[in-house]
Amino acid sequence: MTTLPTTSREVKLLRRPGETPAPTDFEIRVCPMPQASAQEVLVRNRWFRVSISARLMMSAGAEDIKGIPFPPIKPGDTLADGAIGEVISAPAGSGLQPGDLVSHHFGWREYAAVPLSLCVPLAPGPADPVAYLGHGWTAYAALTRGVQVRQGDTVFISSGAGAIGSMAGQIARKLGAGHIIGSTTSPGKVAWMKAELGYDSVIVTGRLASAELLAQAAPQGIDVYVDIVGGEQLQAAVEVAREGARFVLLGALSAELAAKGATKVAPVELDSFQLILKGISMRGYSADNDADAFKEWLQRLGEWQQHGNMQLVSSKFTGIENAPLALHEACMGKLKGLVYVEL
Repeated sequence: MTTLPTTSREVKLLRRPGETPAPTDFEIRVCPMPQASAQEVLVRNRWFRVSISARLMMSAGAEDIKGIPFPPIKPGDTLADGAIGEVISAPAGSGLQPGDLVSHHFGWREYAAVPLSLCVPLAPGPADPVAYLGHGWTAYAALTRGVQVRQGDTVFISSGAGAIGSMAGQIARKLGAGHIIGSTTSPGKVAWMKAELGYDSVIVTGRLASAELLAQAAPQGIDVYVDIVGGEQLQAAVEVAREGARFVLLGALSAELAAKGATKVAPVELDSFQLILKGISMRGYSADNDADAFKEWLQRLGEWQQHGNMQLVSSKFTGIENAPLALHEACMGKLKGLVYVEL
């Protein structure tokens, strides 16, 4: 039997970031090895996700945000996010054995004592961390439950190179979309988004009005909008929408990545006459409300990978000491797809 270490490293918030989180806002702390209770599983983490949402949850007042499935992070707290780990020990009768892989939400640390009820066993065999930790299932649920893509639809996806957007464009194509438009703030990502993700058009926001750019990319209008940004891009989508357009709202990066610091308020001015006259439906959506979509997503992903090219886009960092840098670069818009750390 392998002897376990007596300590485990964790990433803790040292101070609240003023603007974009910097590596110096965090501390890699050596902590005593966690002790699992009778109803907990001791897990050695192998991969964990790094989400931009951490920037919002570590801001002042985050504890007052209702309905977001992420815990607020105060100075001194260990960060947390989705993770995949190897079982070291498990309660008798749990069905888990040492060496099994489980997913849970106690990332940002090397070892974790996870309540048995929060461990999700993974299928035997090698695990693709991007398939399990990535937001392909969020995009899939949004396009099959939040709205339904119809044959030939013109679909606009904001933040088209991000964790959700990089999958949403590909999935929309598989579901029958005819023309797919993505947005980005990085001109250097345009060619890659077209060649690797299959976008027909990409608009680069920031200098020109989003409505002008979107109208050029979709002169006949859009049928579906997957909103991950909010703000000006949501306003533009309303202006360019066709009659009967369907919007699914998944995020508000315009607030989470605000230049002066993350905020829980994402204001936007919309023309309600356009909503009425065009019959636009607009739905705020969380894939967590359709848990069955995850298993279905893995099945469809397997089928699509066998019969075509489905890119699981990711940016990998190695070592827990590089996790703060991963978050910083993600918030700066430098990375593509899922951002995760391998331990």
